[in-house]
Amino acid sequence: MKLLFINGVNLNMTGKREKSVYGSETLAEIDAEIAGFCEAHGAECEFFQSNLEGEICTRIQQSDADGIILNAGAFTHYSYAIRDAIASVQTPVVEVHMSNVAAREEFRHTSVIAPVCRGSVVGFGKMSYILAAGSFLL
Repeated sequence: MKLLFINGVNLNMTGKREKSVYGSETLAEIDAEIAGFCEAHGAECEFFQSNLEGEICTRIQQSDADGIILNAGAFTHYSYAIRDAIASVQTPVVEVHMSNVAAREEFRHTSVIAPVCRGSVVGFGKMSYILAAGSFLL
């Protein structure tokens, strides 16, 4: 099994910004932990991060993975382009967020991508990625 982890806008700043929300580990450190989990369960994983909406759409459309775990960041709340890219492929996508978006600002309460995703995992910090991966591997 191959899983693709896509991180969207501003997630390259994980560990540097809003540490009370996102923690102090960098995205590279979190990716290394995820890779260890995937390898322990016999899965291959790939990581991609972009601040550009179109690049995320292209990566979703060109993926050869068996599943995609997507933290679209703020694009979650308004990117119909990413929503349509998800809808255009057969690969199941699980939406993730490290923070509990329902407990944050009002604009974060709506996800335009959730209706075309297999499911959502929110509010468990970096473990949100592991739980999402587990939905494919366990």
